[in-house]
Amino acid sequence: MLLMHKVFLKILFLIPVIGYANDPFEEINREVWTFNEGVDNRIARPVAEFYDDVVPKSIQSSITNFFSNLDEIDNSINQLLQGKPVAAGNDFARFLVNTTFGFLGFFDVASIMGLDEHDEDFGQTLGVWGVPTGPYLMLPFYGPSSPRDLVGRPISGVLSGTFSIEESDVRLSITALDALETRARLLDVESLIVGDKYTFIKNSYLQYSEFEVQDGEEIEDDFTDDMDDFLLDD
Repeated sequence: MLLMHKVFLKILFLIPVIGYANDPFEEINREVWTFNEGVDNRIARPVAEFYDDVVPKSIQSSITNFFSNLDEIDNSINQLLQGKPVAAGNDFARFLVNTTFGFLGFFDVASIMGLDEHDEDFGQTLGVWGVPTGPYLMLPFYGPSSPRDLVGRPISGVLSGTFSIEESDVRLSITALDALETRARLLDVESLIVGDKYTFIKNSYLQYSEFEVQDGEEIEDDFTDDMDDFLLDD
């Protein structure tokens, strides 16, 4: 989603001044990272680049909106579990508005109406409840993760709109398109990666996870505020 893309960009600019060392399995993680990089270089990135070159930006934006809308129920439930009923109502209203007036979510009418977009999942809820992130993990094919997210992601997957689709071939096709769309959006930020790519991605992931759990409150500062104009131009 666009919100997550801009927040992740903001995190990338903070990485040079923030460090993390919670990586006791670094040797194994780096081996998995090398494997994932090979798969990405040979398959995922070329397909994403083709998608980005061929599909008009307006259609890409609509596809992004569609998948964001599928996550609104997950957002709403996790807002409630985190003790934020107003935000939960906002996110559920977004789902109703965009599904009804945004043609199943392909158009983000809710944002035009002033309903803010959020990004919540059960991993964040566990973090709000005090569950620690745990050691950094690099999973085959999936990428960066943690024990907390390993528990949270499947539950959020069940809460997403994709899970409710009964036809398995349709569900798998939508899931594949979601992965492709996500990979295509990451093409824009790859040029910002500096230094050791493994370390940069690890720190980005861990910092972004903390940012999400805290709703951005603990790492917002004058520097990140100054980045808003740049990100709005993205």
